[in-house]
Amino acid sequence: MLAVPMTNPGQGPLLEIQDLKTHFPMRGNPFSRTKSVVKAVDGVSFTVQPGETLGLVGESGCGKTTLGRSIVRLEQPTSGQVLFEGRDLRDLPPKEMKRVRRDIQMIFQDPKGSLDPRMRVSEIVGEGLAVQDTVPRNDRDELVSEMLAVVGLRKEYLHRYPHEFSGGQRQRIGIARALMLHPKLVIADEAVSALDVSVQSQVLNLLADLQRDFQLTYVFIAHDLSVVEYISDRVGVMYLGKIVEIAPAGELYANPLMPYSQALLSAIPGGPRTRGRQRIALRGEVPSPLDPPSGCPFRTRCWKAQDICSSVPPPLVEQEPGHFAACHFAEAI
Repeated sequence: MLAVPMTNPGQGPLLEIQDLKTHFPMRGNPFSRTKSVVKAVDGVSFTVQPGETLGLVGESGCGKTTLGRSIVRLEQPTSGQVLFEGRDLRDLPPKEMKRVRRDIQMIFQDPKGSLDPRMRVSEIVGEGLAVQDTVPRNDRDELVSEMLAVVGLRKEYLHRYPHEFSGGQRQRIGIARALMLHPKLVIADEAVSALDVSVQSQVLNLLADLQRDFQLTYVFIAHDLSVVEYISDRVGVMYLGKIVEIAPAGELYANPLMPYSQALLSAIPGGPRTRGRQRIALRGEVPSPLDPPSGCPFRTRCWKAQDICSSVPPPLVEQEPGHFAACHFAEAI
């Protein structure tokens, strides 16, 4: 039978990110002495408690996916700390990081592209067991069958290939693969964005049930603000590689303090949170992470911007209990 690991909520944060930066050098003029750098993640800090779901939202290109990949070291962070159960993962040697990967898994955005088309379901879902070599080969198919049943798939699917399934079924296979090693933390990167709306709700309910049954902790990355509100305990808003606001989900959606969060939430079509609110249309384009603005990264599009915003980066400070915002003029609408 599948054993469910228990977490101890009294042990402090399960995950703690401290001033994390992930920069990518760009190829430029070989005769130039200056190097261009994409600041995909640029000084992010937050904590995640055991059993919590932290949602991350923001426009395309804001660094959400790179942040998730940096946590599991699919991208190597440039600086900062990724503390998992108090242990810094950033410089762990490969052998030790391999052991930690049993406790940190990832669900990817594309349910088709993330599955090897040449592998059967039994091999895909059981791949972690094979890599970690924690279970005898003869017992793997039985454990994979049990996990498929947990995510709502039949045992007969064991020997089929990914192309034989619908998008929702493929994402369930990806979820089964992520849970096969009984992780404590799951990074869900746009886990439902590629699915039909009706299938999205099924997968979201499945993720909520699995969190309860397996004592999981989620970092849930998504574009859809309604989806993030539904599944998250707290929500962090990212802009140009930085977290600009973070608060309990209900508080953030009802009382956003940072202008970018206000504009983002005002764009939810027809939602109860937007009724009676004026739609905020942002001017200009998102600046390039190759050359971000000085001071506040949002100042070039912000209607509240003043001289201080161009010279002094606003720190992420607690404006209200549990509600942090990075803005010199943070206030509710």
